[in-house]
Amino acid sequence: MNINRRFGWILLCAFVTVFTWSCKDDSKKNVPSDSPKNGTIHISVDESFKPVIDEQISMYEATYPGTHIIADYKPEADCLKDLFSDTATRMVIITRGLTDKEDRYFMDSLGYHPGWSPVASDAIAVLVNKNSSDTVFTLQRLKDQLQGKIKREQNIVFDGLNATSTVRFVVDSVLRGEHFDTSVVKAAKTSNEVIDYVANKENAIGLVGISWIGNPEEPAQVELLKKVKIAYVQCVLCVDSPYVKPDQNSILNHRYPLVRGLYYVVKENYMGLGSGFVSFLKYERGQLIFRRAYLGPNMQFGVRDVRLNEKLPEN
Repeated sequence: MNINRRFGWILLCAFVTVFTWSCKDDSKKNVPSDSPKNGTIHISVDESFKPVIDEQISMYEATYPGTHIIADYKPEADCLKDLFSDTATRMVIITRGLTDKEDRYFMDSLGYHPGWSPVASDAIAVLVNKNSSDTVFTLQRLKDQLQGKIKREQNIVFDGLNATSTVRFVVDSVLRGEHFDTSVVKAAKTSNEVIDYVANKENAIGLVGISWIGNPEEPAQVELLKKVKIAYVQCVLCVDSPYVKPDQNSILNHRYPLVRGLYYVVKENYMGLGSGFVSFLKYERGQLIFRRAYLGPNMQFGVRDVRLNEKLPEN
């Protein structure tokens, strides 16, 4: 009996030892490998915002040399696919937050709610060729042209036809859920290709995020503005219905009608590199970068007036 009891104690001690070591190993596996100041993460970003997000990442990595943020720029729908199905994608930057259904899905699958919030305001710019005198638009005219009802000789080019935030915004906010005429509307792969298309075709109209072409202090964007012009769009909320351009002031006060939000969604329930980058975007340094890019920052700053062309055409 004593031998059996002694043997039982030996087995029990062995079990406790193995269990303790396995718990230690598991706890090591669950320790996050990154922090706001160290580590590497992958994020997916709406291609419309590549210029300004490149600048944000560059400044963050310069501030914290131990960090590496790998951004994949793609259509908004593909960013959302990454968020849902790619465990390596920690964060997305897109033009909307999560729906209640999406939020519940993450709560069920992850056990927590992802963080999301707007960090800036953006606008869709209407571009025309540098030689065009057709630079004044109403929302009704845009809708009619997109549906092929008028001016069918003018092609309208997007950064894609299905999965981009620009297409979704125009369908929701201009077409009000109706369809556009695919014989009039053309697709380019990127915002840069939209600008090139308009620059090379005098009868073309392009729709791109203002982040690509709205900064008069960025030499590359100044060069692009030598190839194309930013058109005026009627302010539907204004008493006198003036025609305005998507400058920083008209974006912030929504005088320009094609304004949209810029959001982050981050899958972290601890203070990791994604959360650190989010804090950077939300607060002063990141907001100043949005301001310098002539987007609408969420924080209150003074707004700079700039002239994007000489005068409003009379015709």
